[in-house]
Amino acid sequence: MKVLILTITAGQGHNSTAKAIASRLEEMGAECKVLDTLYYVNRVLGDTVSKGYLLGIKAESAYRKTYRTLENRNANSYKPSMARLSNLAVKRKLRKFTDNYDPDVIVITHIFAGISIDMMKQLRQTRARTVGILTDFTFHPYWEEVLRFDYVVTANELLNYRAEQKGFRQDQILPFGIPIDSKYEREYTREEAAAIIGIDPSVRTLLLMGGSMGHGHLDEMVRELDNYPGDMQILCVCGSNKAGFERVEAMKNSHTNKLKKKLVNFGFTDKVEILMSASDCIISKPGGLSTSEALAKRLPMIIVDPIPGVEDRNTEFLLNCGAAIAVTETAPLAEALYLMFGFPERRELIKRSIELLRRPDSTTRLCRFIMDMEPLPKQQ
Repeated sequence: MKVLILTITAGQGHNSTAKAIASRLEEMGAECKVLDTLYYVNRVLGDTVSKGYLLGIKAESAYRKTYRTLENRNANSYKPSMARLSNLAVKRKLRKFTDNYDPDVIVITHIFAGISIDMMKQLRQTRARTVGILTDFTFHPYWEEVLRFDYVVTANELLNYRAEQKGFRQDQILPFGIPIDSKYEREYTREEAAAIIGIDPSVRTLLLMGGSMGHGHLDEMVRELDNYPGDMQILCVCGSNKAGFERVEAMKNSHTNKLKKKLVNFGFTDKVEILMSASDCIISKPGGLSTSEALAKRLPMIIVDPIPGVEDRNTEFLLNCGAAIAVTETAPLAEALYLMFGFPERRELIKRSIELLRRPDSTTRLCRFIMDMEPLPKQQ
């Protein structure tokens, strides 16, 4: 089985999903190739999309309005569109690669890579079976452009209605969950995880994260947590945000405004699954992968600083399903902590909702499905 996995750098979630799928498929005996699509086509194009995404999320109001307009597009895969026209050059170069590699299955983790593949299927320019992966708890704009795909993998069957609104048939929908690293399938006891980190398992533990890029004002939230009454310890993950890490580290080492609570500060770490296993709650922006990882670990979430657009939709999904509490301008972090820990019955309801949503074996289920696919004959 030869599998081509197409990703695009717009944040790191799509790339992480691609790597998780490739790693599991290779363990099962498949031959895999992961391609960062736009960087393969043209480095300037790749940089434009990657940097444009980061600039877009900083212009919150405009980005939110644009996203809202685009996500309301109607099913469109069988009609000419600007999206398909703008992908002609990408399709031409990508076809040369697929003709040479000749994969049995093409998996895409970002819709911009998928439009070109849908056009190739329209013109019968690939024999590959095709699987699209949603990396959030919603359908991003432009998924209506890939209705020829054999399958689309969603976070949960609760998204089936939205899939149908986009134009997909029920037999195309695979509600396996967002593919995450298979290490999240492993169960750690709280005591095991705490021993690895070097913290006391008997003390309430809060995990503070800002995604892979350390988004948000983590140092300010550390101070809020430190001022909250009661005994607790804080695990802070700053990701690639070196400036944020240094600000938190300075607070930790300050003698003039010393923290009252124990703080363990991390930059980038590959042990997030262990941090989650040791924690009582995660305070984080609701990225698709980090949310799926927290759900896999049965970890209640307090949502802060959602990126406009897609993370607004993730927030809505989690709140509508009763699986999280959100911080807003009128509902501060201290109030969210009070709701999370002040009422055991409320916390139990959140945990029961998490059980309905969690998909710790999402990647394994998907990869078994791919390995069981019957390859189509090679083209003559």
